[in-house]
Amino acid sequence: MNLFASWLRLWTFALALLTVAGTIGCSSSTGSRPTTARAAFTQALPVGVATVQRRDMPVYLVGLGSVTPLYSVNVKSRVDGELVQVNFKEGQHVRKGELLAVIDPRPYEVALSQASAQKFKDEAQLRDAKLNYQRYQDLLKDSGAMSQQQVDTQRALADQLEGAVRADQAAIDNAKLQLSYCHITSPIDGRVGLRLVDPGNIVHASDANPMLVITQLQPITVIFTLPEDQLNTVAAHMRTGPLRVDAYSRDDQTKLSTGRLLTIDNQIDVNTGTGRLKAEFSNPGDELWPNQFVNIHLLLETRKNSLVIPAAAVERGPQGTYVFVVKPDNTVEVRPVAVALSQNNFTALTSGISENEIVVTDGQDKLQAGSKVEPRPVGRPQSAPTGARPVTPQAGNPAL
Repeated sequence: MNLFASWLRLWTFALALLTVAGTIGCSSSTGSRPTTARAAFTQALPVGVATVQRRDMPVYLVGLGSVTPLYSVNVKSRVDGELVQVNFKEGQHVRKGELLAVIDPRPYEVALSQASAQKFKDEAQLRDAKLNYQRYQDLLKDSGAMSQQQVDTQRALADQLEGAVRADQAAIDNAKLQLSYCHITSPIDGRVGLRLVDPGNIVHASDANPMLVITQLQPITVIFTLPEDQLNTVAAHMRTGPLRVDAYSRDDQTKLSTGRLLTIDNQIDVNTGTGRLKAEFSNPGDELWPNQFVNIHLLLETRKNSLVIPAAAVERGPQGTYVFVVKPDNTVEVRPVAVALSQNNFTALTSGISENEIVVTDGQDKLQAGSKVEPRPVGRPQSAPTGARPVTPQAGNPAL
């Protein structure tokens, strides 16, 4: 009995020790949580930052366009005959009036000789008729041996022969014209395409297909479209001077050529709600090709001394747009801002921020007002590249 009582006291003492140890452990764990939370709260968060700069901000309007030549000519034969000579190479640049091809001229030379011979014959008859008319007049006046009717008949015959001579001259002119058509010359300055007819073939004036196509590439135009709401703004800026237009590749990455805006079409497409505009490019290196699709960036204006920050710094919430501004003590402040426009990867602001202030561009999802940050500069905002991306209009932006 004494042994059982001893064991019972021993187990009771051990259970009491375990209870005390558990209580102390829980108290220590509970006491350490606020310390850990406070350490996490005060730990600086690494963020990317950039400095607010004053820059010239170009305003571009962007549309899809198609390259259209000023002149494109399908060269066809105006006479029938064998193509005996080709004086051009495929892809060659030719000048207006330059000889391109020759059609066998011999049949037309023969026709010209025949017309000349007929004229010579009719001229001889005309001279004889005029001499007889003069004799009949003299006989009528001097002796009356010739009647007035005979004189008038002779005069009519002379007039008929004079008309025949004039018709012969017209036939000669026509034969010369047909002969000139045997020598095909370039009607414009331009670039020759692929040859569609080889020498030795018989060509006809009635052929549906041309012998070759000549297209003017310098200068060349691009027809593009813009929303109808932007046409009045474009027209207003055109009155102050010519507007610059940049043509970019299909992927909108490579600048192909720079030109100027020529005109706006006189009507709006009711199906798409867009207006057509035409721009001209000098195209010295043949960067633009007919029927090529290009992205057009129309420089509407350049806003001087705009406050520019990276577009990634602008956040949007229920109260509008805002940025996180890094204060000198490396804490952040939530600052509402007014956005004027976004161009490329940059945004121009009209209020809410000052030059040389530092804004957060990366890591905003972890921030709130008063958060401690560790700034990591990601580069200074440069001038917005000219027309690499479309303009994003913002509310209250009078230019758009």
